[in-house]
Amino acid sequence: MKSENKKKTANRYSCQQCGYQSLKWLGRCPGCGSWESLVEEIAPSRLASGGGLLQAIPLADAPDGEQERISTGMAEFDRVLGGGIVPGSVILIGGEPGIGKSTLILHILASIATSSDRKVLYVSGEESASQIKMRAKRLAAIHKDEYLATGTEVEGIMALAEEMHPALLAVDSIQTMACSDITSVPGSIGQVRESAYRLLGMAKQKNIPVVLIGHVTKDGAIAGPKVLEHMVDTVLSFEGDRSHAYRLLRTVKNRFGSTNEIGVFEMKEEGLVQVGNPSEIFLAERPLDAPGSVVLPSVEGTRPILVEVQALVSPTNLGTARRTAIGADPQRLALLCAVLEKKAGLIMYGHDIFLNIAGGIRIDEPALDLGVICALASSLREKPLPPATVVCGEVGLAGEIRAVGQIEIRLREAERLGFTRFIMPKSNRERCIWNGAIEMAGVSHIAELIEMLSL
Repeated sequence: MKSENKKKTANRYSCQQCGYQSLKWLGRCPGCGSWESLVEEIAPSRLASGGGLLQAIPLADAPDGEQERISTGMAEFDRVLGGGIVPGSVILIGGEPGIGKSTLILHILASIATSSDRKVLYVSGEESASQIKMRAKRLAAIHKDEYLATGTEVEGIMALAEEMHPALLAVDSIQTMACSDITSVPGSIGQVRESAYRLLGMAKQKNIPVVLIGHVTKDGAIAGPKVLEHMVDTVLSFEGDRSHAYRLLRTVKNRFGSTNEIGVFEMKEEGLVQVGNPSEIFLAERPLDAPGSVVLPSVEGTRPILVEVQALVSPTNLGTARRTAIGADPQRLALLCAVLEKKAGLIMYGHDIFLNIAGGIRIDEPALDLGVICALASSLREKPLPPATVVCGEVGLAGEIRAVGQIEIRLREAERLGFTRFIMPKSNRERCIWNGAIEMAGVSHIAELIEMLSL
């Protein structure tokens, strides 16, 4: 009778959508509200580790955690990580199917093997060895110290990694891995969590850096339990539209560096190519003297990127006007339209409004607001903005234009690309000391901006 009670206690029902656990089966998950998503899983038996009292030491006497990072040989990837891969760290890379995650990993492994003359290991649970070699030959990403293994058993992967002690272990993907003592199928919440837990333990004990490839759900979140993102040291999101050639590697979490950096890559026939100067590429096909087009100097981490903000404001015959934004927050677009109507007197309610950040990039910083305001007013009035002008600033609900950070970096990049006028918040203009040739104009309200640009 005791063994039956123990067995019942060991089993859990886990939601395959959010990871919620219950002692009994439920038709609807209390965590995320999804139906028929709780699946029974047998928890792995772990012996409680015996030990005495914990010992505390002064923080000043703790071991120094600084370690020499491993350079991948790819400046864009090292930038996102904060200078390279920290030994013993675990990195999770998520992205949509076909976006180029496996291609990126093959480039990184070949680059590390070439620059360090150390072995690297690529473990695939999705493709055969011949399929991977076919892709690697096309990418010219084959090196004598680059090793390949196919399989899904975590215990075997750990044994192989401990024997080889590679400079980097890449697992593609974590959703295909399975632990032999867990009865649930690969890809389930229990298997993903336990597989990542064991690989994490090996990485810390053997000082082997591990890169995990993760699938994403239809809403863009990394598939599996949310605890997976909390377990690893770094979470990277590989973003981009497959119809565009450019890909962005964005940091979601980083224990060893900034979470604001991005890496820019271009997908070509020979694979992913680093983009060292994304501003010139994003502005290469910008139409001049076109209403609704304005250039915004955005900053991602420490990198300035000039992007084109496009707006199309067109009268509608429908009862409800549409508000569509690509590369920006649709809620922010609706808010700025309301501010334009209320504080600048521009009639927007009878028009369909479409906003686009050209090049497939996404901008989330508040400095985008002033660019959106200018693009909307320009398209509504059918008056183009001066082509050598850039704008930047945050807009409040009262129509006031608020200061933004890192204005000197934005100025330097705009002047380097030949722009002659920079419209910024008045408070930024008063504090900024700049000896360059670019003209700086400060504005404090959107009505003042509309009058300045004659819109």
